[in-house]
Amino acid sequence: MMPTLRPCSLLLLGVLTSAACSFDLSTNPNSPDPIGQNPSRSAVAVAANGLLIAFRTDLADFALDMGIIGREVLRFDGSDPRFTGELLLGPLDPGSDAFGGDHWADQYAAIRGGNLMLAVLPTADALTAEEQSAAAGYVRTIQAFNYLMVLNSHTQDSIPIVTDTSVTAPPAPFQTRAAVFAHVVTLLEDAKADLLAGGGAFPFPLPSGFDGFDSPATFLQFNRALLARVAVYTDDFTGALAALAESFVDRPGPLDLGVYMDYGTGAGDLANPLSIDPQQGENFAHPSLETGAQLQADGVTPDQRFVNKIVKRPISSNNNLTSDLGWIRYPSPGSLIPMIKKEELILLRAEANIGLANLPAALPDINTVRETSGNLLPLAALGTPEEALDELLYNKLYSLMFEGAHRWIDARHYGRLDQLPVDRAGDVVFSTLPIPTDETLPRQ
Repeated sequence: MMPTLRPCSLLLLGVLTSAACSFDLSTNPNSPDPIGQNPSRSAVAVAANGLLIAFRTDLADFALDMGIIGREVLRFDGSDPRFTGELLLGPLDPGSDAFGGDHWADQYAAIRGGNLMLAVLPTADALTAEEQSAAAGYVRTIQAFNYLMVLNSHTQDSIPIVTDTSVTAPPAPFQTRAAVFAHVVTLLEDAKADLLAGGGAFPFPLPSGFDGFDSPATFLQFNRALLARVAVYTDDFTGALAALAESFVDRPGPLDLGVYMDYGTGAGDLANPLSIDPQQGENFAHPSLETGAQLQADGVTPDQRFVNKIVKRPISSNNNLTSDLGWIRYPSPGSLIPMIKKEELILLRAEANIGLANLPAALPDINTVRETSGNLLPLAALGTPEEALDELLYNKLYSLMFEGAHRWIDARHYGRLDQLPVDRAGDVVFSTLPIPTDETLPRQ
């Protein structure tokens, strides 16, 4: 089930208990040396906490920006026309870390922080060998998640694999997309070995969004879920099924069981930036989500996922774009944002079976999601392979709306970007963000 919300406050990790939220908001993930040789238990906890803080804000920003490019979201912000201009019309500005050059620096801050941790964990006398291994498995898994965010947003470009721990080191060379995906797989596999040798507990608490995945054994299920996502992205459908078998896809619990990022309104905490008044706020749902929704058995009510996440609001227009749909996906400032959840894993299993031309195996998983989340009638069959993929992508869209740009990523994966709606003459469906200028200039 979705984790129980607990308020985050400004805490000293040295005295944290597992009942606390564990976000120490005084941690600076960009500090040149946040952890030194032979770190104490509290220093390891601070560093582990900092890896999540490094990309916490950008996880929400990623869902917004890439959701706009993928035509899930519209943002009518009178103070910033780039939401209806640059992201939909272009050109994308690589010199801006808020739009065209975004979704890079925060992720590499987390990756570099992880390298610092990995370098000193073997010297941490305050930790047992099992605890050192468990911490390393945690670090490598979080690094893999961040590399995947960069790959998803900068997909047609090569990106660097950063292994140094010095801010003064020369820029790492760019690697091919295939090489970086291979590196992500290596990180996840190495993390698996670490977690298997990690004993019964981490040497630090995890935020409440990791409830149920906060021991090395259960965190490994999260690790395998990420590997399944990577395998599907790279068309390794057999590998995806193998990874899913070790994930939490069949774990008892509702479809929203998963790993989430925490937000809150406590002193010094970060409220979920996507929680905006659905009637008065700047974020709108794209009209195509209403017109594309299948109907429930009554022939009138839209897909229950649409009903649960989107609400009618007064019609509004901005820069020749119009919507009368508001988001209720994140109803409160403390709403969690999924990193990955069981519902996605069920659909990834269906996607892998479709990729292997095993449509009968995909049908039960698609129907599980249709009936449980959409309140839609089950399908008797999936038809042709193309029709099966159509149905799979429909369900991924409505199950994962506004959670991480899944519509855009999947459309690009299957060569369907030209099927996304274009609302104005001259608008563009971008396939990637450019590499930030700060990264290209030092390499020239």
